Amino acid sequence: MATDKTFNVFGVSKLNGEYKVRFANDVMRIKVLAKHGHEDITLVDLEKSVTKYEGIKAIASMPEFANASAQAAITEYLEEKAPKASKPAAKGVMKPAKAVKAPAKTAKVTEDEDAPF
Repeated sequence: MATDKTFNVFGVSKLNGEYKVRFANDVMRIKVLAKHGHEDITLVDLEKSVTKYEGIKAIASMPEFANASAQAAITEYLEEKAPKASKPAAKGVMKPAKAVKAPAKTAKVTEDEDAPF
């Protein structure tokens, strides 16, 4: 994840029949979600602010989110946003070097009759 934002309210809600995870910094987010047509809204306030991924991992084992729909939304988010491990470079294989061109130097040649050569 490319963000350092932290949240302390995490949960799930259903919109148009699809459950999704939700993040906020205030439990009053419930009002906004309900106003926009969300149903089955379940939010919990964690003790401290954490990143989105850490917060969703924390609520995954809570009894409030034990139903299949909430678990499916949480699992989908965790799989999609899981930190990617970088692949180690294979031994003996070198990356191709970037070609660098030296600037061409041109010398101005004049033909002088008085030149020693």
